Amino acid sequence: MMLNKALEYSTAYLLLGGNLGDRKANLKKAIELLNDKIGKVIAISSLYETAAWGKTNQPAFLNQAVGLQTNLSAVAVLDLALSIEQELGRVRKDKWGARLIDIDLILFGDQIINIPDKLQVPHPHMQSRKFVMEPLAEIAPEVVHPVLGETMLNICRNIKDPLEVKKL
Repeated sequence: MMLNKALEYSTAYLLLGGNLGDRKANLKKAIELLNDKIGKVIAISSLYETAAWGKTNQPAFLNQAVGLQTNLSAVAVLDLALSIEQELGRVRKDKWGARLIDIDLILFGDQIINIPDKLQVPHPHMQSRKFVMEPLAEIAPEVVHPVLGETMLNICRNIKDPLEVKKL
């Protein structure tokens, strides 16, 4: 007789963005695929429009944060997110270049993960980017950054990023 072991679930927070094509439809489809392939979507932020960061001579981005419950590892979540980007037509050309969809794993429970050239969680630049923190603070205000020991809301309130982020 086998004993049923409860599955371990983690809460993952991802940031979605895109500045090409039908931006809203691309984000919506990405969320559907995340729910189908990675785990149950439990939170979705409002849409936020932001001027391009890093490489600024391109269209504005729409960004949205998503929280989901998954029984997959962080690496499996990342690999599936990258496959969803490809499925939706993402082509990687230029760093910080224009794209149909971008899916970044920002937080994975309270885990700290550093796999060189593969995955860093928490995302190493999240606390300095308003376009990440505003949607994340909307859906996870009391979640604590596992390295900084600050809530998402506090980090967002104290961010120094001058880039305008407009909630739609």
